[in-house]
Amino acid sequence: MANRIILNNTSYHGKGAINEIPAITKTKGFTKALIVTDPDLIKFNVAQKVTALLDECGLPYDVFSEVKANPTIENVQAGVDAFKAAKADSIIAIGGGSAMDTAKAIGVIITNPEFADVRSLEGVAPTKNHAVPTIAVPTTAGTAAEVTINYVITDVQKERKFVCVDEHDIPEIAVVDPDMMSSMPKGLTASTGMDALTHAIEGYTTAAAWEMTDMFHLEAIRLIAKHLRGAVENKPEDREGMALAQYIAGMGFSNVGLGIAHSIAHTLGAHYDTPHGVACAMMLPIVMEYNQDYTGEKFREIARAMGVEGVDGMSQAEYRKAAIDAVKQLSKDVGIPEKNEKVKAEDLEVLAADAYADACRPGNPRETNVEDLKELYKKIMA
Repeated sequence: MANRIILNNTSYHGKGAINEIPAITKTKGFTKALIVTDPDLIKFNVAQKVTALLDECGLPYDVFSEVKANPTIENVQAGVDAFKAAKADSIIAIGGGSAMDTAKAIGVIITNPEFADVRSLEGVAPTKNHAVPTIAVPTTAGTAAEVTINYVITDVQKERKFVCVDEHDIPEIAVVDPDMMSSMPKGLTASTGMDALTHAIEGYTTAAAWEMTDMFHLEAIRLIAKHLRGAVENKPEDREGMALAQYIAGMGFSNVGLGIAHSIAHTLGAHYDTPHGVACAMMLPIVMEYNQDYTGEKFREIARAMGVEGVDGMSQAEYRKAAIDAVKQLSKDVGIPEKNEKVKAEDLEVLAADAYADACRPGNPRETNVEDLKELYKKIMA
């Protein structure tokens, strides 16, 4: 089977990159945009950095700011209604993964109205048309949703998250400006950064990994190990390093998938509203230990990228342990908790079943089962 790679059309990187947005809208011929963002980014004037530029260049826009931390089916439906009411022809998504995912779903449904039932987008939906033209402006360094073909929606009624994979949803333009990330508090910087590391490590070890995606993932691991601690302290050079790192990780995992750290994280978010990056960070070293015997020599390169010295002189068991320990130490250094007090023994059956059904599970390098997943959940119980 051929290896396929899909990337977004154009991206702008670096301090001040948002200043390119007015020219982009003119080149694309946008006449009115729907801004998709969340209430906090309105409250703290982060989205205003972009809307001020639109005001200056005279592009009309409406704002949809009802995005929740774990976007729901209802969120998406409200956004579709807002797009139609605005009579917009484009979307500018400003925010973290939640805003990006909501914008993706809105854009796909507008151009593929036969998928108005949001649940019909689960998995690999046979949409025919590319989403509404979208400019994605991330405000967190973690999800890389601005460059991926994936998005995740929460089904509140069924207490589950579902993953949608659709090459038609990828934003045409990504504007990755570290200045848009400077207002992230320490906890969010840490959790989204560990989400990016989980993307990189799971993408590197997933069953579908190949040379081109390996290139992206190893560089992302190296950059995250170098810059995440400083980004948590809001150092500008490290903010910029993490902005680039998470994007590079996205270019990789978007094309090869993830593994059970993400399957489990999705269920923790759906059942307990655990922040996605926190859930990923808790599970990553646990899943690495579970998968280590099915990863060949890859943990040696993970350890090297994490900054471990002397890996070439280590045995396989030693470099595998070194890689896992380096991930644990980074997670500890940036303040991620090791335990989730909400996980209860009586919930394990449904949690494990939901994780097994998750779209990320088949990509795991080690075949798993419900009983194994139960044991993995137990490792984060308080």
